[in-house]
Amino acid sequence: MVDEKPQPVQRLPRAQRRDQILAAATEAFAHSGFAATGLDDIAAEAGITRVILYRHFDSKTDLYQAVLDRMCARLDANVEEPVGGFTDASVDGLLAAAIESPAGFRLLFQHALREPEFKERIEKFRADIAAAAYLQIAAVVPDRALARWAAQLAPVVAIEAIIAWLDAGQPEPAKAAARVRQAVVGVIGAAVASDVDCSLPHPARMEGIS
Repeated sequence: MVDEKPQPVQRLPRAQRRDQILAAATEAFAHSGFAATGLDDIAAEAGITRVILYRHFDSKTDLYQAVLDRMCARLDANVEEPVGGFTDASVDGLLAAAIESPAGFRLLFQHALREPEFKERIEKFRADIAAAAYLQIAAVVPDRALARWAAQLAPVVAIEAIIAWLDAGQPEPAKAAARVRQAVVGVIGAAVASDVDCSLPHPARMEGIS
């Protein structure tokens, strides 16, 4: 019986190798979390050795930070108006970023907030989104307290709606952005409404709604 020699790792340009590692790390961190994911796990996911990984990143913390930076850059590329308000284009951009990297989207908006080392950064990131939403919502919600409430809630609703859509298997992708916007409009409508009906519709009354 002839022993099989391990296949040599294919040489790649440095930027391409770094991107490969970041993609593998995104998947690994999103699956197992920061603490439970080792550098050996990420190296295996990327199909490289730990030695090669260390040529690009000094530590697991450095790598996790780079993963977050990569996803934030992806959001910046898709959401063109980060300080101009939380608009239809904002929702479209969030959805596009989630489609490009479902694991990265979940990591940024779900998992990173639970990691003590990165919580402060993510809280600031979410606060910036809420501030952008307030610029838009305050124009249509005269009560400032209700406007702040809706501005805190609307981005959360949009993000959670997108994550739920990913988890559901991305149904009807052509209508996904419209459905997310409808959920956000519901939040703003609740802030504007002077007579709020707090009863949820009975399932029987939902028949025929499309």
